[in-house]
Amino acid sequence: MSLGFSKVFPAYNEPVLSYAPGSAERAELKKTLSEMRNQRVDVPMYIGGHEVRSNDLQPLSPPHDHQHILGHYHKGQAAHVQQAIDAALAARARWSNMPWEDRAAIFLKAADLLAGPWRARMNAATMLGQSKNAYQAEIDSACELIDFWRFNVAYMQEIYAQQPNSSKGVWNRLEQRPLEGFVFALTPFNFTAIAGNLPTAPAMMGNVAVWKPANSQIYSANVIMQILHEAGLPGGVINLVYADGPVAGDVIFSHPEFAGIHFTGSTGTFQHIWKTIGQNIHLYRSYPRIVGETGGKDFVVAHPSAPVKPLVTALSRGAFEFQGQKCSAASRAYIPQSLWPEVKAGLLADISSFSMGGTEDFGNFINAVIDEKAFNSITAYIEKARAVPGNEIIMGGKYDKSKGYFIEPTVVVSKEPKSITMEEEIFGPVLTIYVYADSELDATLDLVNTTSPYALTGAIFARDRYAVQHMTEKLRDAAGNFYINDKPTGAVVGQQPFGGARASGTNDKAGSMINLLRWVSPRTIKETFVAASDYRYPFLDKE
Repeated sequence: MSLGFSKVFPAYNEPVLSYAPGSAERAELKKTLSEMRNQRVDVPMYIGGHEVRSNDLQPLSPPHDHQHILGHYHKGQAAHVQQAIDAALAARARWSNMPWEDRAAIFLKAADLLAGPWRARMNAATMLGQSKNAYQAEIDSACELIDFWRFNVAYMQEIYAQQPNSSKGVWNRLEQRPLEGFVFALTPFNFTAIAGNLPTAPAMMGNVAVWKPANSQIYSANVIMQILHEAGLPGGVINLVYADGPVAGDVIFSHPEFAGIHFTGSTGTFQHIWKTIGQNIHLYRSYPRIVGETGGKDFVVAHPSAPVKPLVTALSRGAFEFQGQKCSAASRAYIPQSLWPEVKAGLLADISSFSMGGTEDFGNFINAVIDEKAFNSITAYIEKARAVPGNEIIMGGKYDKSKGYFIEPTVVVSKEPKSITMEEEIFGPVLTIYVYADSELDATLDLVNTTSPYALTGAIFARDRYAVQHMTEKLRDAAGNFYINDKPTGAVVGQQPFGGARASGTNDKAGSMINLLRWVSPRTIKETFVAASDYRYPFLDKE
């Protein structure tokens, strides 16, 4: 029972630690990495607040050292998915009736636990399990997930505070009810923060969830569940299962209590899910909420007035941090002929200085791609690019998976602006550059807008403010997150809500109130204090 109007402290972005030599956080992280690398964990599913083991053990290995075993997870089957749904529905009534302040306290506590005693463990899990370097892990698995939990609580408070006007003699109220049923969270490998946010954002609004992470993110997903357990999340609110996607989908998308999906992954998978939901729409108690962020073919466009050094840095970081495995990564660039010689020299100098290897060595800027399937897909694109007449690979192009899934940062210069690596999402360390004539800016902007089906992120570089204005207007629909004189990656919760349109998803902006509103179903309540007692209106009276 709520006996007051609670007010949450203002949300703030978690400071990013540097992990510089000699820092306390560097020493702690290195110690934790060593300890976790030398342990073998047994990772259960979490259903109804219980650890569930199937004894169908599957190995967990670092992508940069795939023969090393970090532990094993218990693979689930259809029965486990059904158990997870049952546990979620059993928990729904009590959880949805819990005062929002108590739900908020759980996630605020989780944020503080992650910011403090769990920070090194979460970062180390992401570094080992997903081959992220220390900085990439810090901005993702620590800071961004902390930010999601803190800012979403603030947005939740704002949503509940929004109330309608009332006329004389009437009291109007608005309830933001959780959805009727359960939410399915299907999460990717590349961002631990996304994996943590997709099940917890609906849960924060009173929903219950079944969560299936990518197999290659299970190692850090286990740590997320441990943090939520320590924070006091009741059993059954979020249920974590490791079944194959089609197995889970068959159970979930045919269940009458399926209320929504929170998804990040490939466009093809999302379209298949949408089609399946449409075909099964007659089965559901209500129309499911479909929220998804999918692929990107993200661009950088330079104007002839662009500053070269910041442009080069944006390409080096935007294309190759985390091996280009970001849906926002710079994958295609359009450089004016007048700037190309200087841009090329700077880019080659940067890439030549990159060190590549395991995440345990903090000197490595480039690490491994996530698994063999990704390695094979990315290297096939490199070979296709190599075979296109007029293409030139000016840097990289080599790869080796004998110890880890390593691919050199690769730069392709294409004379054909609609070649395959300019059009299709690669999701790896491959940047394709088209050099355009300075006089052909508008034609080039048209290419940017029409070459790819995606519209996730994009960046422009220019000193000329008229050019900035013009390019921003021409590319209005080309990206949901648009950057001026910066790389197209690194959206911050509470500052740049993230999401795109076209083939890039529903643009429901993770890290904003917009997203949380998708997980509630409003009920308006009108209470009349003195009700009418006669059907007749004054206009009916005779003169």
